[in-house]
Amino acid sequence: MSRPRHSPRDADDSAPATPAFARQQHNNRSLERGLHLLRAFSPGVNALSNSELAERVGLPRSTVSRLTQTLVQERFLDYVPEAGVYRLGPPLLSLGLAMQQSSELFHIAQPLMGGVAEGRRINVGLAVRDGTDMVYLTSIRKSRSEMFRHVTSGSRIPMALTALGRAHLSTLVGPELTAMLSELQAKHPVQWPERKREIQAAIAKCRAEGYCSATWQTGIVSVAAPLRGHAGYAFNVSVLIGGRSMAALVEELAQTLLQLMVRVNAALK
Repeated sequence: MSRPRHSPRDADDSAPATPAFARQQHNNRSLERGLHLLRAFSPGVNALSNSELAERVGLPRSTVSRLTQTLVQERFLDYVPEAGVYRLGPPLLSLGLAMQQSSELFHIAQPLMGGVAEGRRINVGLAVRDGTDMVYLTSIRKSRSEMFRHVTSGSRIPMALTALGRAHLSTLVGPELTAMLSELQAKHPVQWPERKREIQAAIAKCRAEGYCSATWQTGIVSVAAPLRGHAGYAFNVSVLIGGRSMAALVEELAQTLLQLMVRVNAALK
């Protein structure tokens, strides 16, 4: 593969650091910036140019050009010369699989989740926080609907909008919760008053009853609960509403989910 042709250096590295990089100046800044470039990719965003990467991470194009060159040399990115874009490289797939397979929680939860999903013909997921998103460690889809099948291990969903994300937020307190809410507000500035009310209600529900629900995708209800003692992790079950009573459906799913988590916690001890 030929070396990438990079965009002209139209900005100086002496420009002020963006907030993402100003927080932790003691870290290796080049490494941190390179990791932010990799984070810019996600399902549905599988090819990005230098300009697009610069816009997404808030860095000068000259800096992005040097970082992408290194990432291509190390195969973490592949360059597509005819389109002038980058795609994620094979090593990242291996790293993701290694992370999943090294997780004790994954190996314990997977068969228990499978039994619930198969027996109830519903979808069961386990996700972990990554920034302002939740990332599925595993997702078992047994609903009869086609619309669920695109959700797989590694899929990202927004923390602010989802039951999984709000369940995780219920475990945060004090300055940690305040800081996380500030990050989410920056991601959802226009809708924030409504989002904040929904998040606060979900946090209260989780703390009082152990679970919360959300319908951020039309026609689908998800019920989620945090895994206590495993920071950032949460389970969910989801299904099509299908004209059923929402309150009764949520209660039924909640009981299924909480029973699953009892079995997971018992196996983890």
